[in-house]
Amino acid sequence: MGLAPMAEHDLQTALAAWRHTTLGAATRKGLRKKQFQRSTSETIADLYTPAADPEYLARLGLPGQFPYTRGVQPTMYRGRLWTMRQYAGFGTATESNARYKYLLNAGQTGLSVAFDLPTQMGYDPDDAMAAGEVGKVGVSIASIDDMHELVADLPLETISISMTINATATTLLAYLVAVAQERGLDPKLLTGTVQNDILKEYMARGTYIYPPRPSMRLITDLFRWCATDVPKWNTISVSGYHVREAGCDAAQEIAFTLGDGIAYVQAAIAAGLDVDSFAGRVAFFFNGHNNFLEEISKFRAARRLWAHIMRDRFGAKNPESYKMRFHTQTAGSMLTAQQPDNNIVRVALQALAAVLGGTQSLHTNSRDEALGLPTEQAAQIALRTQQIIAYESGVADVVDPLAGSYVIENWTDALQTRAQAYLDRIDALGGMVAAIEQGYPQREIQDSAYRWQRAVEAGEQVVVGVNQFAAPESQPAPALTLDPRVERDQVRRVQAVRAKRDTQAWQAAMVELEAAANGSVNLLPALVRAVQCRATTGEISHTLRRVFGVHQETLVV
Repeated sequence: MGLAPMAEHDLQTALAAWRHTTLGAATRKGLRKKQFQRSTSETIADLYTPAADPEYLARLGLPGQFPYTRGVQPTMYRGRLWTMRQYAGFGTATESNARYKYLLNAGQTGLSVAFDLPTQMGYDPDDAMAAGEVGKVGVSIASIDDMHELVADLPLETISISMTINATATTLLAYLVAVAQERGLDPKLLTGTVQNDILKEYMARGTYIYPPRPSMRLITDLFRWCATDVPKWNTISVSGYHVREAGCDAAQEIAFTLGDGIAYVQAAIAAGLDVDSFAGRVAFFFNGHNNFLEEISKFRAARRLWAHIMRDRFGAKNPESYKMRFHTQTAGSMLTAQQPDNNIVRVALQALAAVLGGTQSLHTNSRDEALGLPTEQAAQIALRTQQIIAYESGVADVVDPLAGSYVIENWTDALQTRAQAYLDRIDALGGMVAAIEQGYPQREIQDSAYRWQRAVEAGEQVVVGVNQFAAPESQPAPALTLDPRVERDQVRRVQAVRAKRDTQAWQAAMVELEAAANGSVNLLPALVRAVQCRATTGEISHTLRRVFGVHQETLVV
């Protein structure tokens, strides 16, 4: 899979060529600072490499060049910092909009939207299945009117929006596109990401609606439609975050994430898309976990492995198709309700590992998230953590600063090898969809989670403040609570939308949507027309349920 070892002088020749071409082109776009200096006033070099290493170019390469071990951009954070994207959403669209404005004023550079469970599962606030859950773990979005409120007064043409939504991803993106159109804004200007990763829901999280195969159709329809109608939008964020939260280890996180990515690429190619027409818009989403050195190695191994997969397995020709661009969120499962201030330190280390590993955007969890939704003060501390890393630590001034470390390079290689073994096993089972249907990744995740829990209970894995260094419980930290009126207000709001809409236009749009689902045409145009006619999240999902059916969980024993 790797390139043949090169003569030692080739490294210096390649380095000179890189500075003249790849780095030169990137530098002409501008850097964050005129000079990068240490405290001693010495200039920080644009890149650090060994004097000579016959395997360097094959295993590490140069930043912005295949196999991208050292980063997808030649200047990395010397050119621009990662996007600071704090995941937020709760209650009503109006409340969430206020939180977004607060975070943007505090220095956040991109939005990351959390949705409540009814929205994720395709139920309206007045559905019996939504009772008690409206606005609880994210914002409730039941219609285009809610989306208008969510992004009110926000500059959609300049701000990047990430939406963590899967089973109903097409509907939520249709809402945003329709909002842009009603504002008179060309959807081709919209930038952001929709998670749209349904396979990991069957493995680890459970917010699926339809069976895997029709769900894959929704994903490939979105790929094809966005390529022409919303070309700046990242159409999928393949998520290892949730499988890691469910208990898998670092190698499994790489393998199951890339296994899902392979399945999506294969499905899109099978649907007639050219790999280079969409691969550059496939993004990834990883967990920033506790083991500092292992996490840095994980990000580098995943990036290198994906570059080889896209070039060697799928025959992509455009270098943009090789690049793994990823968002990182610090590990929610590692936060503790005991001594919650300890979580500030955990999050800082996890975030620093993500930066040293080359992330393109980052969310830092708040110290109080083991207790409830984050308060404004806790969210600000989490954002300040990123800003201190970016502006005070100096790590953003150096490209891939830990490259060449004996530990980092050894662990990067080992994680890539172990992840490849999992991918080979998945291929032998018939691919990721078939592996999920057989319960293979689910069993692996459960076994890994069990080993971790046993180690914690035995005291072999120390959790500070929990199984060691515990302290008498002091006054509990304040937690954000939701007014029970939120659910009642959302029920009234969605009912008002239904009462005021043009019934005839709505009925025609729903008939068109059902016909499209029963056929083979792209579903997105019919979805956009449905939301423009004020169809609700639940109505759209129930229409698709009638056509596609509902997934029944595979029991894993």
